[in-house]
Amino acid sequence: MSTAFTFPGQGSQSVGMLSDLAEHHIEVRATFEAASAVVGYDVWQLVQLGPEEALKSTERTQPIMLASGVATWRAWCARGGKVPAQVCGHSLGEFTALVCAGAMGFEDAIDLVRFRGRVMQEAVPFGSGAMAAILGLDEAALVAACNQAAQGGVVSPANFNAPGQTVIAGDTAAVQRAIELAKAAGAKRAVPLPVSAPFHCALMQPAADRLKQRLASIAMQKPRIAFRSSVDAALHEDPEEIRALMVRQAVSQVRWTETILAMLGSGVTRLVECGPGKVLTGFNKRIAKAGTGKCEALDDSASLDAALPEKTDA
Repeated sequence: MSTAFTFPGQGSQSVGMLSDLAEHHIEVRATFEAASAVVGYDVWQLVQLGPEEALKSTERTQPIMLASGVATWRAWCARGGKVPAQVCGHSLGEFTALVCAGAMGFEDAIDLVRFRGRVMQEAVPFGSGAMAAILGLDEAALVAACNQAAQGGVVSPANFNAPGQTVIAGDTAAVQRAIELAKAAGAKRAVPLPVSAPFHCALMQPAADRLKQRLASIAMQKPRIAFRSSVDAALHEDPEEIRALMVRQAVSQVRWTETILAMLGSGVTRLVECGPGKVLTGFNKRIAKAGTGKCEALDDSASLDAALPEKTDA
């Protein structure tokens, strides 16, 4: 059985997450302590006690989610879980995947994604950008709705999460027009998302430019585990190529459906979500609905224990 680990991004965070895993695995608290030393506040306390609004602050959410994914990965490794054949991540989760694959140092990555969160938030004044989930509309019809809704502004597909589940992003007014046009075109649901910025669209270009400068000073090595990017669904191993991808992804679509299908097509038969929540597992099940891949999540001791008997063959 060939396994791929998938790492979640923003949106999977919740107050109290990983508390059970931390009770049984010392690696969890140790990882958060290392993250706290970088950011200058107690990350674990924030995760466990909130408040929830602070957890949703992009500049804090990004290092929190990276630390959570790495902590879960370290618990897996400490229990003897074998190295997967491939890794990938959804948006921010790509940075987590790169850390776990040995391409980036953990402390460097924590500081980098804190910066990434800040520049993404600063790229668009609060309230002037928006995102919305569009359910039950095919890609061509959604692209047409976005093109019609733009009217000189910006709105475009941002996340192709699963068949029939796409997120759009852009100027608030343009996103609202796209919502109405998507409904008229037959979308089952079209609802605004509670986000602080319009990620993965052209409005993030100022953030990408600043991220490029910061990434230039970050050490990057060839991944020790095959890394597949959700920017283009392809495998990448050249450090400079990966560095450029991490800049591009700020404005690029998250092509999750294509990425998972590419993994399954390359021989992966088991998809494991590594980190809090089960958001990606839900997407992965819809993508692999034909039964071509087993989908599961690691986010507590019980799920970790259950996954270990079927250790990964890289």
